[in-house]
Amino acid sequence: MDHAPPPGRGRAPRVGATPRQRALLLGGAVGGLLLALWMFSAILTPFVLAACIAYFLDPIATFLARWGLPRWASALLLVTLLLLFGLLALLLLYPLIVAQIGVLLARLPGYIATINAALREFLMNLEEAAGPEVVDARLRELIISQAGAMIGWLGTAATRLIGGGFALFNVFTLAVVTPVVSFYLLRDWPGIMARIESWLPRRSAPTVIQLARDMDRVLSAWLRGQLLCCLALGLFYALSLSAAGLELGLMVGLISGFLSFIPYVGSLTGFALAVLLAIGQWGDWNGVILVVGIFVLGQVLEGYVIYPRLLGDRVELHAVWVIFALFAGGVAFGFLGVLLAVPIAAAVGVVARHWLARYLESPLYLDPPRREG
Repeated sequence: MDHAPPPGRGRAPRVGATPRQRALLLGGAVGGLLLALWMFSAILTPFVLAACIAYFLDPIATFLARWGLPRWASALLLVTLLLLFGLLALLLLYPLIVAQIGVLLARLPGYIATINAALREFLMNLEEAAGPEVVDARLRELIISQAGAMIGWLGTAATRLIGGGFALFNVFTLAVVTPVVSFYLLRDWPGIMARIESWLPRRSAPTVIQLARDMDRVLSAWLRGQLLCCLALGLFYALSLSAAGLELGLMVGLISGFLSFIPYVGSLTGFALAVLLAIGQWGDWNGVILVVGIFVLGQVLEGYVIYPRLLGDRVELHAVWVIFALFAGGVAFGFLGVLLAVPIAAAVGVVARHWLARYLESPLYLDPPRREG
């Protein structure tokens, strides 16, 4: 005679995950990621750089795949074109940069002498206008000597940095590891994303996927738009300063464009270098006024043409937050931290806005104050 299983017997009831288990899972994932970054930071740079390249090229590869080109062929084509573009830029720019370094080394003593003379004249005029009780001879000579020493140190440091900049990247890494890893990541990018999505907790998967889409929207807008902005600004400053007759205009323009991914830092650095070099080269204020006019025009183009058209309102990363993230990442993990800084800043910003929206809709915020009596 068959008997029905008593209540509580047979299939075990499903038990949902507890908040403690979810917190342990999240904490373990974040802790494991930080531990991996700390342990393998010395070798992660080419892989992170390859991931950045794959992320940047994925929309183009997807577009080519929709037109019938196999994913592996589009990945191979894009990585090859990127390598050829980098090699062409290296072949074209390296001789020019070496020539600019030679000019800087040859002209640096003359630049320092001219800048010191201009500074001495300015301080003497200031002493005549303000009186010796404000600016005296000892203070004047101290300022001139310290300014000369600082300019000499900056010139030497700049030549060492530019001359040895390619030593920051291992030749084997640039030539082999990064392109190969970029190809495989770009080829398998949709599958990798689908596999990561399948690992998400089912209860939180829709929320996490939506957050990931928001992060992708913010990050892709910033990265692709910022790259185009840096390229446009670098070309503008390099061509304008060179056309104005500044001997090191190409180098200053490239530095300004490269550093423009840090908000305001590229323009301010290029402006200071160009003004000092203009004083050292021409020794009068006409050249300085011309350089100032170029950078004012560059700021107008940047603020009203380049950034609105290339970035617009799609970027939700505040400039101060980006600057903090870049410097914090550089201090924590060096060049690897700089590569990871903006993606992490975008992720933190999206998550913070998500939780802020939930808080503003929660009873914790909407609960009206109690009335006494």
